[in-house]
Amino acid sequence: MLYIFLSVCCSVVVSILLKMARRYQINVVQAITWNYSIAAILTWLFLKPHVNSITHAPINYYLLLGVLLPAIFYVMASAVRSAGIVRTDVAQRLSLLISLTAAFIVFGDHFTLLKITGIVLGFAAIFCLIPWQKKQAGIQSNKSNWMYLAGVFLGFGAIDILFKQMAQNKTAPYTASLFIVYIAAFVISSIGSVYQIQFKKKRFLFRHIFFGWILGLFNFGNILFYLKAHQALAKNPSTVFTAMNIGVITVGTLTGLLIFKEKLSLLHKFGIGLAVIAILLIAYAS
Repeated sequence: MLYIFLSVCCSVVVSILLKMARRYQINVVQAITWNYSIAAILTWLFLKPHVNSITHAPINYYLLLGVLLPAIFYVMASAVRSAGIVRTDVAQRLSLLISLTAAFIVFGDHFTLLKITGIVLGFAAIFCLIPWQKKQAGIQSNKSNWMYLAGVFLGFGAIDILFKQMAQNKTAPYTASLFIVYIAAFVISSIGSVYQIQFKKKRFLFRHIFFGWILGLFNFGNILFYLKAHQALAKNPSTVFTAMNIGVITVGTLTGLLIFKEKLSLLHKFGIGLAVIAILLIAYAS
C-alpha cells in the first residue's frame, strides 16, 4: 500500500504545482514542455526501456499521445486554475468511464449490472460537479470552467484508451513505447514553446525549466509507483485501481478545501460521494 500512497501523493502534487504556477508567474506551456524532458530521462534511468526490441512501432499511437499528452496537460492546468483542484481531480479520475464504455463498444467487453450502475452513477457525479453557479467564492467564475472540466474528462479518457491499446501491442514493449511517447510529447510541445517565444514574445527563463522538471519528477513518480503497486499486488489489481482513484479524490479534496480554501456546494459534495461509490462498484464488478 506504500506504493499506492506515494502514487496518490505524486498525482495530487502535480495538481498543486499547476495551481501554484500563476502565483509564481510560470509559463505553463514551457513548464509542460520541460516536464516531458525529465519524464523521458527518468523513464530511461528507472524503467530501462529496450527500444531496440521494438519490431513494429505503433507510430499512430505515438503521434496521437505525443499531441494529446501536452494538450490535455495544458487543459488540466487551466481547469485547476479556474475550477479548482477538487473538481479537476474528480473529473480526471472519472475519465475511466470513457475507457469502460470503449471496452464495451470497441473491445466487446461484457457489462454486468454493477458495472452499468457504477457508470451511471459516475456520469451523475460529473453532472453534479459541473459549476452551475455563476458566482462562487474561491473559484473563478466564467463559462469556460465546465469546458475545461469536460476537456479533462474527455482528454484523459482518450489517453487511457490509447495507452491500453499501446500496452496490448505485442511488437513493442510497453516501457519502450512509454519512453518514445515522452520524447514525442517533448518534441511536439517544444514547437508550442518556440511559437510562444518567437511570435508572442514570451520570455525564456530558467525558472520555467526548473518548474517543469519538478512537475516531470512528480508526474513520472505517479506512473512509477502505480506500476510498482500493480507489481506488488499482482493478484489484486482491483485493489490498486480502487485505492488509487479514491485516494486521489480524497487527498485532492482535502488539499483543495484545507490548503487552497476552495468552496464546494452541497451538490458538489454529493457528486464527490457519487464518484467514490461509482469507483467502488466498478472495481468490485471488475
